[in-house]
Amino acid sequence: MPTFTVTGDVDPFLHVSLRQGERIYCESDAMVMMESTLELKGKMQGGLGSALMRTFANGESFFQQHIEAVGGDGDCLLSPTLPGAMQIVDVGPRQYMISDGAFVAAASSVQLNVRTQSLGNALFAQSGGFFITETSGSGQLAVSGFGSMSQLEVEPGKDVVIDNAHVVCWDSSLRYEISVTTGRSGGFLSNLVNSATSGEGMVLKFSGHGKVLVCSRNRNGFLSWVRAGQTS
Repeated sequence: MPTFTVTGDVDPFLHVSLRQGERIYCESDAMVMMESTLELKGKMQGGLGSALMRTFANGESFFQQHIEAVGGDGDCLLSPTLPGAMQIVDVGPRQYMISDGAFVAAASSVQLNVRTQSLGNALFAQSGGFFITETSGSGQLAVSGFGSMSQLEVEPGKDVVIDNAHVVCWDSSLRYEISVTTGRSGGFLSNLVNSATSGEGMVLKFSGHGKVLVCSRNRNGFLSWVRAGQTS
């Protein structure tokens, strides 16, 4: 099975070692370097329908890169689009939900499935709408977050509320709800006004038992800051 390793402290690389015949897939343009024993191809993972749904659900490119060790063992280096940390999770014992743009690469034995989510969550979702991406199978998966990353443990009776823009991925066994405020009172309109005036965005409330990976930076907030600087 391919071996994933994160190498480097600032804006790290994902180093992948493959034995002959092994294959991984990764986000488009993630490949930085590969040895000549490896072969790179662009494919639609899971066919046209699945590729379209993943694009809407998870912000992925329509085509993914597939890297296969066809000429012998070999190594490659991958990098996410945005600067920040990466983390490797083991799929199998646990399955994960993946936030927009967090996917970097996975072993071919790991599948990314798009499924529908509840109407309430779909209406409030920052992107993806009625669809969300969930893993299945077993093997290693690499995800990235803008800035640094941290792992939070959710336990029964200790719910966790996280800004939607800082969530990278989470244990699929966790229950989650999306809302526009961290407050416990007020109707929908009141909460929406409070969210707009306080600068507080969408939040995810997790309950149950499992882990959540979060990142330190808000991608959309950073892009808005850059655009504001360009127009001033």
